[in-house]
Amino acid sequence: MVYATTPSPIGTGYGRSMADSHGTATTDPHQGPREGNAAGTRDAARTGRASGTIETPVATAGRRGVGKTRQRNRDETMRNILDVATVEFSDKGYAGARVDEIARRTASTKRMLYYYFGDKEGLYIAVLERSYSHIREIESSLDVESLEPVDAIRALAELTFDHHLEHPDFVRLVANENIHRGVHIRQSEALRSLGNPALDVLGTILERGHASGAFARAADPLDVHMLISAYSVFCVANRYTFDTLFHRDLASEESREHLRTMVGDVIVGYLCHR
Repeated sequence: MVYATTPSPIGTGYGRSMADSHGTATTDPHQGPREGNAAGTRDAARTGRASGTIETPVATAGRRGVGKTRQRNRDETMRNILDVATVEFSDKGYAGARVDEIARRTASTKRMLYYYFGDKEGLYIAVLERSYSHIREIESSLDVESLEPVDAIRALAELTFDHHLEHPDFVRLVANENIHRGVHIRQSEALRSLGNPALDVLGTILERGHASGAFARAADPLDVHMLISAYSVFCVANRYTFDTLFHRDLASEESREHLRTMVGDVIVGYLCHR
């Protein structure tokens, strides 16, 4: 079986429609049937010439405009599906999530979802890819070169903390994937390399800080990443049990400012003192 891919928001090619190995036409929900071989295209061109419907510059430009509109519609449809699927998978886990429910809430069909993503697992992996890519994009956007090392590491720690509190669905997705022992994340080539950008940003800050004497410790970027992530994940993953036991909502405005400052203090203290 071969897959025809549609563009992926993070360049990984998720979103698949299926055609058999003989080149059978595949039906795009937005475009209708497509010919599976070049002969159909040639026949269509002959028919157009015979009927006097020869392409003109105006007709060609119009078709391009329609093509852009269709692409825009496809992108919007995929974004909508991924938004709803993120909530469904993060709330109910992979096993509990229902494709029928995602289709209903996006006013689409299972057929359309499977056209774009292949199957339930393909949709789930696409959700993971987009969720991880989002935090990596935010980390990479931080202009660490313009900040002193201490300010840069504090900014990165606070940025990660803010992201986790503002995207609790990401924390739940990661927890669910660990329940499944990472069986799905290992199937994504894109996700295997998404750890590198985080370590690159950290490595740049740590090298500058140690070289300048601002950081006393020559720390491993992965250790620092783990510390920041562990702190940030705890405040989301344990919010409700922590509140019940200790009567403090870790996501309240008062707690958030205090905890946000504290994560920066913890990381700076670890790096600046041996």
